[in-house]
Amino acid sequence: MSSDAIVRRSVESLDAFDFGTTAAVAAPPLAEARVAIVTTAGLRADGLGRWSEGQGFVTLPAAARDLQLAHLSVNFDRSGLLADLNVAYPADRLDELAAQGVIGSVATNHLSFMGAQPDHTLTTMRLDTGPAAARQLLADGVDVVLLTPV
Repeated sequence: MSSDAIVRRSVESLDAFDFGTTAAVAAPPLAEARVAIVTTAGLRADGLGRWSEGQGFVTLPAAARDLQLAHLSVNFDRSGLLADLNVAYPADRLDELAAQGVIGSVATNHLSFMGAQPDHTLTTMRLDTGPAAARQLLADGVDVVLLTPV
């Protein structure tokens, strides 16, 4: 049996949380929008190189490029990210888009979560850290979030 089949079999019977309707607002035109990255790559800017936030997130200064991958799973292919950070964290591309006027501006900070979560209902993320992340982004005037799932 392939590893994909094993993983699929282990999660196919899990109930997924029903979010019901999702609130949304219209964003301004991209040329006027402030854009932030939210990644699940488990990146850190503090030099620790390990994830200790659980379902929390870390704030990545927009100018930071010396980031550490804190994802320790042997099932995670790091090669693309090691070759080019923009694969999962396209901060350079956002800077270029802002310089070209394609987007209005780049957020002061971006956010990083860990993609691998043992709580498949994501209770903490839904009720605590997700809203905290949203408040942080709103306080920075972010209009659009680029999600980079890893």
